[in-house]
Amino acid sequence: LRVIPSHQSHVHQLVLKQRFKHTSVINQLYLRRGCACSGVESQSFTPVTSPHAIMANALLHGNTFAPCFVGRTAPRARAVSRSLRSRAVVRAAAQSNENLGFKTMRKGVKEAADESVLTPRFYTTDFDEMEQLFSQDLNPNLDMAELEAMLAEFKLDYNQRHFVRNETFAKAADSIQGPARKIFVEFLERSCTAEFSGFLLYKELGRRLKKTNPVVAEIFTLMSRDEARHAGFLNKAMSDFNLALDLGFLTKNRQYTFFKPKFIFYATYLSEKIGYWRYISIYRHLQRNPDNQLYPLFEYFENWCQDENRHGDFFTAILKARPEFVEGSDWQAKAWSRFFCLSVYVTMYLNDHSRSSFYESLGLNTTQFNRHVIIETNNTTARIFPSVPDCETPEFWDRMEALIVLNNKLAAIGKSDAPDFVKTLQKLPIFERFAKNLLQLYFGKTLDGAGSYDLAPEDTQLAF
Repeated sequence: LRVIPSHQSHVHQLVLKQRFKHTSVINQLYLRRGCACSGVESQSFTPVTSPHAIMANALLHGNTFAPCFVGRTAPRARAVSRSLRSRAVVRAAAQSNENLGFKTMRKGVKEAADESVLTPRFYTTDFDEMEQLFSQDLNPNLDMAELEAMLAEFKLDYNQRHFVRNETFAKAADSIQGPARKIFVEFLERSCTAEFSGFLLYKELGRRLKKTNPVVAEIFTLMSRDEARHAGFLNKAMSDFNLALDLGFLTKNRQYTFFKPKFIFYATYLSEKIGYWRYISIYRHLQRNPDNQLYPLFEYFENWCQDENRHGDFFTAILKARPEFVEGSDWQAKAWSRFFCLSVYVTMYLNDHSRSSFYESLGLNTTQFNRHVIIETNNTTARIFPSVPDCETPEFWDRMEALIVLNNKLAAIGKSDAPDFVKTLQKLPIFERFAKNLLQLYFGKTLDGAGSYDLAPEDTQLAF
């Protein structure tokens, strides 16, 4: 058995093998591209369920992640593989040198979008402090029974065979042309980068916590498996548009943002829960309006969003184990809860409105969609966070709309031909008004006294 890469260099394979430290698993994978993409199964295949094997397949091929197989290639799989390669050649010939205005590192590999305040980030943290937080000796509030039940659910791997592509992907991509094609690629890139960011963080936490708390470490490893599937599925979707991201290059060259562990918990909880509401809302809308189903990716969102929901539930259990993070009497907990809620909500609102044509292509009203997602996420978050902004007041949305206007002005200045120092001077008063609106949002009406409590057995008193 041997690895058959489609485009990665020998050096990159060695880097990946070293990174995962599971070369025996990688070397045993027979990862022919046609087999992995088609999802063809036969009795001659043996599913590979190891998360390390799945993640290796992700980074080596940017491929679909369920299922990958070891064993001999069945005749039907070889036929499908040849068919896929032939179709790819035809499409490449028909759409060669297609210019969407993106910079490329090499043929078919897109340069990552420039980093900004609103782009998805890669995170790192204080792993020593993480080990202390998950030590049962130092943190007796950890509910190991609940965590073990969660681990058992993660091991069931409900979506193992969900992310299997079919022939409709390439056909749908070919039919998306003009400005809509570019905006689709940008959506896929941002989503892929966000999912891959989660993979990197969870993978490292799983590695670092093995000795301190094996149960929590394995949960993080299995969550990284889910994020790797998502990132690979999205990256493969980008290749339908003749572009893809070099995830290995991003790993080594992307700037990492440091967050203390408690900030990681707040931010990742919110990102998982808002991801759930985004995916399920798009899915339900397209089920009601099938004519707007431009690309089959969205048909996978119903099961996909359950991964996000399970991840968020895990962080709920972690937050409850640290009362100082969610206790209503702790002013710092309330302050940080509001801060991270607004950070996530404002970022999504501005990003989506700067790309409203994407949501309109799906038949969605960008403003209504965003408001629905934010309100539902806020209602969910209020069950665990001690303080959240009141997102259902007219004043809240008036200030959010004001931020869109200011953000558009900043973008227009950035695109102008004026000298840099002139641009900076033009932006200063806008930054001032931007900061004023953010402060008004932060100190606006809040919903306090929220939070999640568990009733102790046979006890009427509330206890964390």
